[in-house]
Amino acid sequence: MRIAVHVTPRSGRDEVAGWRGGELSVRVTAPPEDGRANAAACELLARSLGVPKRAVRVIRGESARHKQLEIDGLTPGDIARAFGDPPSEVG
Repeated sequence: MRIAVHVTPRSGRDEVAGWRGGELSVRVTAPPEDGRANAAACELLARSLGVPKRAVRVIRGESARHKQLEIDGLTPGDIARAFGDPPSEVG
């Protein structure tokens, strides 16, 4: 399962803030240095979804706030149960 994520580093707390457009908004306290924010975002999503940390990885956008993550073993329904339904695309 692939999911678009917007990561905000150096936030006040680690949290999944919900859908922002077609992306899941994730805030982490880690700085965007040496991949720490990416690792924190992957760990937060893994914990929120109940999957092992190794099941979540960044596949695009390593150094950008807009990322594409791949999560092994989940369906779109699992994502919707955890974070609500993503907004439907208009167009």
